[in-house]
Amino acid sequence: MADGPTLSVTMLGAGQEVGRSCCVLQYRGRTIVCDAGVHPAYSGMASLPFIDELDWSTVDAILITHFHLDHAAALTYIMEKTNFRDGKGKVYMTHPTKAVHKFMMQDYVRMGSSSSDALFTPLDMNMSLASIIPVSAHQLITVCPGVSFTPYHAGHVLGACMFLIDIAGLKILYTGDYSREEDRHLVKAELPPIRPDVLIVESTFGVHSSESREDKEDRFTSLVHSILRRQGHVLLPTFALGRAQELLLILDEYWKKHPDLHNVPIYYASSLARKCMAVYQTYIHTMNSNIRSRFAKRDNPFVFKHISNVPQARGWEKKIAEGPPCVVLASPGFMTVGPSRELFELWAPDSRNGLIITGYSIEGTLARDIMTEPEDFVSLKGATIPRKCSVDEISFSAHVDYTQNSEFIEMVKAQHVVLVHGEQTAMGRLRAAMTSRYKERDEDVKIHTPRNLETLNLSFRGERVAKAIGTLADKPPQANDILSGLLVAKDYSYTLLDPRDLRDFTGLSTCTVTQRQRIVLGVGWDLVKWHLEGMYGKVDEGLDKDGVPTMRVMSVVDVKLTQEHELTLEWESSSSNDMIADSTLALITGIDKSPASVKLTTIPHAHSHSPSHPHADPEGDSSSVMRIQRLAMFLEAHFGEVELHMPDASEEEPELGEDDHDPSLLVRLDDADAQISLVTMTVTSSDAALKKRVEAVLDMALTTVSSLAESFASVSIEDEDVGLSKETSRSLPAENMDEVETS
Repeated sequence: MADGPTLSVTMLGAGQEVGRSCCVLQYRGRTIVCDAGVHPAYSGMASLPFIDELDWSTVDAILITHFHLDHAAALTYIMEKTNFRDGKGKVYMTHPTKAVHKFMMQDYVRMGSSSSDALFTPLDMNMSLASIIPVSAHQLITVCPGVSFTPYHAGHVLGACMFLIDIAGLKILYTGDYSREEDRHLVKAELPPIRPDVLIVESTFGVHSSESREDKEDRFTSLVHSILRRQGHVLLPTFALGRAQELLLILDEYWKKHPDLHNVPIYYASSLARKCMAVYQTYIHTMNSNIRSRFAKRDNPFVFKHISNVPQARGWEKKIAEGPPCVVLASPGFMTVGPSRELFELWAPDSRNGLIITGYSIEGTLARDIMTEPEDFVSLKGATIPRKCSVDEISFSAHVDYTQNSEFIEMVKAQHVVLVHGEQTAMGRLRAAMTSRYKERDEDVKIHTPRNLETLNLSFRGERVAKAIGTLADKPPQANDILSGLLVAKDYSYTLLDPRDLRDFTGLSTCTVTQRQRIVLGVGWDLVKWHLEGMYGKVDEGLDKDGVPTMRVMSVVDVKLTQEHELTLEWESSSSNDMIADSTLALITGIDKSPASVKLTTIPHAHSHSPSHPHADPEGDSSSVMRIQRLAMFLEAHFGEVELHMPDASEEEPELGEDDHDPSLLVRLDDADAQISLVTMTVTSSDAALKKRVEAVLDMALTTVSSLAESFASVSIEDEDVGLSKETSRSLPAENMDEVETS
């Protein structure tokens, strides 16, 4: 589970099994753990996920999808018995989940306190509960820089949610247990509006498709009624919370419609459920419209008219077992221990009685074993008890079947699908079925079925998207437009904005770094200018705001004569400006050793000014002429004779945009002509091949005949912006075509 550019998915539980759900996600140095449950078929340390395989101090967040023990019961142990507290990790679950989780864990601690392998104490439980952060559905939670998540309704049980997790821009949807069918009190699971890169989804029922809810309810109530008609007792093993509330709603409604059943009691054998019923009534707003509308009419759906709690006296199981026919909902659903196990041992030998398994049964539990209808079974005390009662299965388990699961997987459209929370065979069949469906549509979707402790490494194309905001977003860009601005990275998200918007949108501010370099040089000012012109073509000479003689190189570096034989280089720091300054500094420091300097200073002349460098850009009226001559020479080398066409000065001023009246060079090749405007530097020709060829040569020519100063003109700074005044003022007439120099 090493940190790297790939997403690592490691199952510490629920990998090719059902129980002890615990999924570890690691990406770009962040670690998120989804669920922390125990395995109902085991006890003590054996029931925990493989927690030793993770350094819990590195965990940024633990997200609990719902309150069932196989998803949440190991949380207290992890928070209080590992090094989780040494880090900065936080624990999140929804408000209803936290409310019910408290009662579930109190019951779990009470059940385990009598055994020698209790995992933690009541004090540990209370300490962990105090640190849990409750969240609401659709609430965007930022855990730490680069990590956020949003809960969405998952159906299944009250408060259950799926988490859409964002780690450094990578989106993972972890469903936990979910249901896509709206029942009598819960909404169905939502489809998040954002497409994730990875979907981690339950596969509990594999490729099994269940019957419709209406048919299931009819078959269930008919079966209960038939057992009662034969004077039998009906045992419904169920968990205290979740499906039990759904079954109570079904039975209460059925009893209302059948007066002949009013004298048959329905018992709800769970003190935990009584405590939690207040939670259900508190979170009515999270349930479906049917429940909300009834509650709005002051008809509380969870105040049952035909259902009562069992007596609190010890030995109530035997009294009910020996009494008249009745229906008992007893926990736990797996019948490992507790009231459901005790009642089953009492009722199993009587053929009039009936057992109805209403939920999913985990392998290794009595509920799973009894579905094979064995002739006998072993009691908790070790005695062999004959089984003569009827055994039926009508699953009200709020898990998706194949039809719902496959439809949801396809709608999510994730690039990678990771199947969890399913037995190996069921998971393998689901993988094969989904692979076949994608293959038929020629879609490249990877489906994975990792085992416990098998790290799955998923790679993704590194696409980075930057959002343009502020001034840059005022005008929608068109095709081939170039946007330039500051690229700001924060929490792995990128924004492009104008430097002027930096403070408003990021809270940051810009500053300018001005660099200065002093040089002691034993040569004259004119000789320095001669060398600079030779290298850069054109150097602007003038006085700065303090009256110091200054030469500006490529519009960015000022060379100042601060004292006799002392020069100071000054420029605003940037990557390009620093390179120009470095080259200027290297040139100046080598002037006194240059053979050209020696030759120049030994030439006798009578004038006080220095001679112009042969490579310097020509000034005055000859500038444009020299430029045209150089272009013409370059083109003649490729195409032969080139003609210069000048507009007739006597002609009236042409309309704007008529290139035919611009000064131009005419290139003839065979029978085709190409005309080059010397104002716009564009090529026109009826021959597409010649036009393309001339454009390529013209591009090379402009690069060749331009000096460094001209080439850098696109990033030059206006002289007046930094206060450099000219010693002489020059203005060129229009016919000198100064525009050519800035094309």
